[in-house]
Amino acid sequence: MAQIFHRSTNFISRFSLLSVLFLVLLGLGGVLGLARSPYYTNQFISRTQPVQFSHKHHVGDDGIDCRYCHSSVETSAVAGIPPTKTCMNCHSVLFNDVGYLEPIRESYRTDQSIQWIKVHRLPDFVYFNHSIHINKGVGCSTCHGQINQMPLVFQDSPLLMRWCLDCHRNPEPALRPMDQVFNMDWKPGADQEKRGAEYKRERKIRTAAELTSCSTCHR
Repeated sequence: MAQIFHRSTNFISRFSLLSVLFLVLLGLGGVLGLARSPYYTNQFISRTQPVQFSHKHHVGDDGIDCRYCHSSVETSAVAGIPPTKTCMNCHSVLFNDVGYLEPIRESYRTDQSIQWIKVHRLPDFVYFNHSIHINKGVGCSTCHGQINQMPLVFQDSPLLMRWCLDCHRNPEPALRPMDQVFNMDWKPGADQEKRGAEYKRERKIRTAAELTSCSTCHR
């Protein structure tokens, strides 16, 4: 029986199948890469706020402690947004007539909260507790970055599940002395691995199996 297709058809068919497979893998890689990119996670994006509050000025320059504004960070799941009266403790005297602070003064007069734009946004199905991290010795800058150098706050970390799990599997590098938790400039020393292991034992931090259990973050 005569050959219907030319021998080159075998090469073309194999090349076509491999090309399709390559394009599928390329597309899948592109989708996964996009899902982990700052474009999707909103990492490094500053938000326009009703009042352009500068952490660099208040924390970096003036040295105001995080807990002065985020007063519930040590005892509550949420760090807390300060009431306007906290702002007015200073701004009833300092810069008390500048125009860009009028929303603060109006909020104080009317007792209506300012509608701040949330920067660090987790999905509703994710449970995160600030107080447990603080009380185990994880510093603010571990997750929030050098916020004392940010004129406008942006999300420094990707906040992806993998990012959380990396720390829960190996928390030692993130643990610091308790008196350094709110120090934005703290850096781990050369013996951090040893010290981190000691902190983990002293503070009774749970095992990696427990910390990576689904129910730890998804409740």
